[in-house]
Amino acid sequence: MEYNVIKNAKSIIQKSPYLVKDASNYKGKWANLFQNNNPIYLELGMGRGDFIINMAKTYPKINFIGLELNESQMVMATERLSNLKLPNLKLLNMDASNIDTVFAKEIDTIYLTFCDPWPKKHDERKRFTHPTYLKLYDKVFKKNKHIILKTDNKGFFAYSLEELSKYWYVFDRVSLDLHHNEIPIPNIMTDFEKKYQEENRPIYYVDASFKN
Repeated sequence: MEYNVIKNAKSIIQKSPYLVKDASNYKGKWANLFQNNNPIYLELGMGRGDFIINMAKTYPKINFIGLELNESQMVMATERLSNLKLPNLKLLNMDASNIDTVFAKEIDTIYLTFCDPWPKKHDERKRFTHPTYLKLYDKVFKKNKHIILKTDNKGFFAYSLEELSKYWYVFDRVSLDLHHNEIPIPNIMTDFEKKYQEENRPIYYVDASFKN
């Protein structure tokens, strides 16, 4: 998906009180930063931040961290947050492949919400459900592993189910059409998801876990 490039994006996001700078300094200390021991949920590839922001609004007793590499996308998130006070939300501008440098075993849930499907075979290792990433997540999960994935890409969804299954994840909930599921699943939509719903495009969903 193409995004607009925002001039001086890096300097803009650096001014946001939500952005955690020198995040590696907080490895093993995120509870101190949030000033509580509430669960920590991490979204990889948060984009414009609409999902993670609304989650933080809805669930004040959970700490949320939104990670995004694209600085122009993060600008939109910081703009949305400019008039909000959400003490349970932090943002990271970094590559997801380096999360083990900023987290110890502190994460309770990882959200993969409409992340880039990287459909070409030679890009397979970049997919957030590739075994390389699943092994990386092992380093940051507190105890039990818990991944929630939403996507509009059928191929990526099928790939993810296969790789998660190989990695011994159990599927607690699966939907091939989230917005028309027979049993409603609690769902906070992203802006793109709202657009997809208007287009009547099916949204694929899986809630996967591995209890140690």
